[in-house]
Amino acid sequence: AGIKQPPLFKDPVCDVRISLPSDFEDLEMDHDIIGVINRRKSHRVYTDEPLSALQLSWLLWCTQGVKDIRGKAYAALRTVPSGGARHAFETYLCIRSVSGIAPGYYHYLPQYHELERIREADDLQEFIDISSASQKWTRPASAVFYWSFVPYRAEWRYGMYTHRVALIDAGYISQNLYLACTALHLGSCAIGAISEDICNAKFGLDGEEEFILLMQTVGTVSDQDRQKEEDFYAFVKENDW
Repeated sequence: AGIKQPPLFKDPVCDVRISLPSDFEDLEMDHDIIGVINRRKSHRVYTDEPLSALQLSWLLWCTQGVKDIRGKAYAALRTVPSGGARHAFETYLCIRSVSGIAPGYYHYLPQYHELERIREADDLQEFIDISSASQKWTRPASAVFYWSFVPYRAEWRYGMYTHRVALIDAGYISQNLYLACTALHLGSCAIGAISEDICNAKFGLDGEEEFILLMQTVGTVSDQDRQKEEDFYAFVKENDW
């Protein structure tokens, strides 16, 4: 229809920007893809150990990293698939415990592999709690990913069928985070039951042209907490399901 293509990325809007490390070869991780897939699971119990900045950088790269640009600015080729290479998602973070990064609310700039700080922290654990519709197990997470959807970025190509692409793309991103966390021996859990209006307000989104669609916790885990994980599913045994 000759309608101008929307930008591939959101422009930075904050003065505080953090360049993320990219020496990923220094990370201790499991390179056995079959083993990683077999061990992938949702973790809802976390220790109080912080993530490293390099670990967080790797997780951001695995979920929205830019590998190349096709044409002058037609499409971004990223570490996850996307229908029509539209990549209509943005990544926001609530960082509670990451070495070298001050606690606060952030937005990932994939075109630069940087974080911009939206605001400092004053209520991190409370926000993590209420943003997940009061699922209190989320509070100890070291970092929480919040993915927003920018509808027009995909509507420009897919029109009324955009919702299909959005749901599929969200799955790609979330699964990549799960697998990347598993490779680093970290825990993660995707959450669809979110308090959307609260999330949108915290990250300065209007709720129409851009809105939070999915969140996912990340934290350090311990084998000693295995029983606590099992306790989450006690109702299954109690009801003989």
